[in-house]
Amino acid sequence: MHDIRAIRENPAAFDAAVARRGDAGVSSEILTLDEARRAKILAAETAQAEQNKASKEVGAAKGRGDEAEFERLRALVAEKKAEVAAMNTEAKELDQQLNDMLMTIPNLAFDDVPDGADEDDNVEIRTWGEPKVLDFEAKEHFEIEGVKPGMDFEVAAKLSGSRFVVLSSAVARIHRALAQFMINTHVDENGLTETWTPVLVREEMMYGTGQLPKFGEDSYKTTNGWWLVPTAEVTLTNIVNGLTVEESYLPRRYVAHTQCFRSEAGSAGKDTAGMLRQHQFEKVEMVSVTHPDKSVEEHERMTRCAEDILERLGLPYRTIVLCTGDMGFGARKTHDIEVWVPGQKTYREISSVSVCGDFQARRMNARFKPADGGKPQFVHTLNGSGLAVGRCLIAVLENGQQADGSVKLPEVLAPYLGGKLTLTAEGNLV
Repeated sequence: MHDIRAIRENPAAFDAAVARRGDAGVSSEILTLDEARRAKILAAETAQAEQNKASKEVGAAKGRGDEAEFERLRALVAEKKAEVAAMNTEAKELDQQLNDMLMTIPNLAFDDVPDGADEDDNVEIRTWGEPKVLDFEAKEHFEIEGVKPGMDFEVAAKLSGSRFVVLSSAVARIHRALAQFMINTHVDENGLTETWTPVLVREEMMYGTGQLPKFGEDSYKTTNGWWLVPTAEVTLTNIVNGLTVEESYLPRRYVAHTQCFRSEAGSAGKDTAGMLRQHQFEKVEMVSVTHPDKSVEEHERMTRCAEDILERLGLPYRTIVLCTGDMGFGARKTHDIEVWVPGQKTYREISSVSVCGDFQARRMNARFKPADGGKPQFVHTLNGSGLAVGRCLIAVLENGQQADGSVKLPEVLAPYLGGKLTLTAEGNLV
């Protein structure tokens, strides 16, 4: 959410920054609501002062035996009391309208984020590894002979409908091994705190990280008001919801492996084959809560954590900075990491690492007390995939595929697979 004081001080700059995100200038409407709200608050305070003054005079009039003045003042007190209640109600309604409007405006991009309308305007900043040249026609993950026995879309469709999968035997074990490898690397080598969180959250938690109110159709809501998390960003970031912590508490770096749920409302007809875009999937999510002075540095550190996982797996990737038109709602800057998938002969997103500044902290009212004793400040928050487990499985299977239908698996997975690093064409681990 945005700082109303900053909008008051420089509405033109705010409109220009919002325009970079593809939204029309809204400062005039915001400030009109803000002025009306402040006027009501002032009027309520004035009426309250008049009520307090009249209340004091009522007793004096009664003591003098001045019944006429006593009745007039008593009526005035009642009138002012009603006025105060009405104006406070109106001020509260205007405040809610202002809050609702601010909740729907995207975060403002950093100055170094490239301007652009969509993914075509994103900018590649580095690559790692060379896409392997195969001496046979590469297959997509679900077409590989050794994968077929352990990846069933027909049974999943019978159970749940489209965009679901049932994994079994060796493929399920590889999927689990990837998640364990990611978590262990982030905890043991990257200093993140392993965290296990619920996947059902209260509505206010979805507001806190920006999934609501604008993107409710992208997630699932239960009949009793809980929401299924689209990512563990929701739970991990909201750990500091409503808190004012000591500066020494920062930074906090969390990682969690969870089920995630997305309706994919805006992706009709996209990536319907295979398990690239699912309603239910697993992700290892990283979240950092930092001092404002450290968030840009932390963004680079988190990006490297995600890239390192791919390097250890031997998977070629490229890292891009998203343009203003392709960034997520709550981000000030985003690095997308795209892994090479031979079956599609292209790079596909496997991680998105974003720095949000104080945007989410304002929504959550999450602050820290400066060590020098100054006024509490909002923390900064960051989030990123480290990595999407299902998409990593796809990349491992496609990059390791052999002409005979088997798959060679990365060496780093050996401890998690009992030393077995070949998925045979029959679907067995050896």
